[in-house]
Amino acid sequence: MKLAQIEVFVIGVPPPGWGGRYWLVVKVTTDNGISGYGEVYAASVGPKAMVAVIEDVFARHMEGENPENIELMFRRAYSAGFTQRPDLTVMGAFSGLEMACWDILGKAHERPVYALLGGKMNERLRAYTYLYPLAHHDAAAFWSSPEMQVESALVAVDQGFTALKFDPAGPYTLRGGHQPSMYDIDLSVRICAALREAVGNRADLLFGTHGQFTPSGAIRLGQALEPYAPLWFEEPVPPDNLLDFAQVAQAVRIPVATGERMTTKAEFGTLLRAGGAAIVQPALGRSGGILETKKIAALAEAFGAQIAPHLYAGPVEWAANIQLAVTCPNLLLVESIQLGGEFHRPLIGDTLCVEDGYITAPTAPGLGIAFDEELARAHPYNESALHLQMQEAPCNYHGPNGFQGGASQS
Repeated sequence: MKLAQIEVFVIGVPPPGWGGRYWLVVKVTTDNGISGYGEVYAASVGPKAMVAVIEDVFARHMEGENPENIELMFRRAYSAGFTQRPDLTVMGAFSGLEMACWDILGKAHERPVYALLGGKMNERLRAYTYLYPLAHHDAAAFWSSPEMQVESALVAVDQGFTALKFDPAGPYTLRGGHQPSMYDIDLSVRICAALREAVGNRADLLFGTHGQFTPSGAIRLGQALEPYAPLWFEEPVPPDNLLDFAQVAQAVRIPVATGERMTTKAEFGTLLRAGGAAIVQPALGRSGGILETKKIAALAEAFGAQIAPHLYAGPVEWAANIQLAVTCPNLLLVESIQLGGEFHRPLIGDTLCVEDGYITAPTAPGLGIAFDEELARAHPYNESALHLQMQEAPCNYHGPNGFQGGASQS
């Protein structure tokens, strides 16, 4: 069995764009006719350029190879061109192609991917959801409204979720870390207080940021949130200096979680050795693929850290997250696009779902999904904007720093 050909789907996500403006899904087919699917989460360049990278990585390092030889193909891509260091774009391309190899292998052996990775450790996976606007909410006002966030939280808790993520402290700028405004600190405290009062001990609060603060700014914000006992303080500083996370972790009594924008065990190893995170959040579409992320999870286990696979992408990455999570003894949570994911589930034939706040380990072969190619082709992405774009303007210290939360489109 040899890897023979690929097809790349560039899928436009219907507004408001939960999970990004577009998703890159690869289909890899072997010379004996078995097809597997994977998802690429690499968004530094536009989708046309990224498709070219995916095709080059496949042709250069994978075409004609046995899909079992994942370690060899990883080392080829990781070391190509005398690089041999984390490269977000190349590793993103390889990650999706590697997922597809696992999907092929599972189908060839008629077993779920997790059965080939050490087997079932977790029968049920505890899921968390982002807080999204409800149908009657003003979507623009939702992100800075404690009252609306509480309404969404209560709906999620009634659905069985025991962990809720929200991120009221903007803005997400390309300028690197900044000091939070007093408005943003106050809003974050008010939302945390309102949510804690509303849900009590029924759910953990997951406080998200997107790497927008300096270490000292993150410490100021984190210390203000400590009375509400969040389960984590997500990506408090930019990911380009891995040692900065340790400074925050040592000063704030909330577990630091991070990893969405990191790739390979090299970056996660540095983070863990520095004591920068109690919870790692690899995104499998850019972290190096399923096998590499299994290694990241093992590193985390050795350092007393837990894993919570991240999802700001489509449902194929979600399926890969789930397969990995089933195998991990140090699993904490799996992210799910639930209240806002009306396009996610149909794209994989509604094969995976969250029930009562948990995901049951799938039993179907491979990734356990039925990818709907017809639906994917009916939603092409033909625009030039990136998957998610960052604000150029600096933080506003005179008033609110409005943003659209997890939506990439207004």
